[in-house]
Amino acid sequence: MIGQSLSILLAISFLGQRTSSTMNRVTAFTQYLVTKRSFSMMPIFNRGTKRQQRNNIALLENSNEYEYLKDEVACRLVDRLEDIEREFPLALDLGCGSGHLYKNLSVNHGLGGIKKLVQCDSAEKLLLRDNLETNISLKTTRMVADEEFLPFPSRHFDLVMSSLSLHWVNDLESTFHQVLDTMKPDGAFIGAVLGGDSLQELRSAFILGDQERQGGISPHISPFMNVANAGNLLSATGFNLCTVDTDFIQVDYPNAFVLMEHLRGMGENHAITLRGAPATRDSLLAAASIYQSMFGQSDGTVPATFQVIYLIGWSPHDSQQKPLRRGSAQHSFKELGHK
Repeated sequence: MIGQSLSILLAISFLGQRTSSTMNRVTAFTQYLVTKRSFSMMPIFNRGTKRQQRNNIALLENSNEYEYLKDEVACRLVDRLEDIEREFPLALDLGCGSGHLYKNLSVNHGLGGIKKLVQCDSAEKLLLRDNLETNISLKTTRMVADEEFLPFPSRHFDLVMSSLSLHWVNDLESTFHQVLDTMKPDGAFIGAVLGGDSLQELRSAFILGDQERQGGISPHISPFMNVANAGNLLSATGFNLCTVDTDFIQVDYPNAFVLMEHLRGMGENHAITLRGAPATRDSLLAAASIYQSMFGQSDGTVPATFQVIYLIGWSPHDSQQKPLRRGSAQHSFKELGHK
């Protein structure tokens, strides 16, 4: 059934910001989880569970059928690299999965001047699933490493990339500090993470389904960061010339159950440390029915929205443009408005 869904599916397209009142609802429980991720010493994610989930998908015979979203985001991240007129001989792919960035870089021969790409991931089976020697001009090395504990020496890489991996890191500030330490001066970091507006349709359906059948709510979808927090964190860590932008990608599925199967196939099912009771059959049926009722489209499919936040930052170097000293401007914005 799951394999058939891909033939029914899937148009990937840009979305404008959703304005539905349902999509804009933020529950106290979700706010609690996001706050807990930012300020609590207790890990919000069980990294062992997440590693096992990602290793499990590598064992699926059709695991490559679930990689459309990660391949698409990797392609868009590589497009952003193409906009940078620099060469980065030694690059790191942090949380590489099965090699989505490598596959895209192999198609774009010589992009970024990358001569060697080091790929690392904590899930060994997923890391080593495919034979990736597809481009003799782009050498690659694969190694098992945890995104929360980087084993690389200081000032080693010209470029660090990460595509749809870092939203599962508990202490992102610590990881950013480690990434910055591994980079040569004036090196670039380009990353993509899932944003807080991802899977709002499914989140809303679960909340209403739990309330209807259980009289309360449990976490079924992991919390993600918002755009402002992502940019502020990158800057506060010590990166210069930081930029943040976002995409909305909509994928249409036959129903909510197929969506949930695909999330598991992607390795994007939730891995919260403080799990509540598992969803009951009644709650799942209620959530699927609510999803169809609230968001169902004229062709019978249901949409799932993925917000992707792209981050770019540079390791400090004396040659980089500096912000003007505070108070040194010769004209105010008010004066410019009257000219």
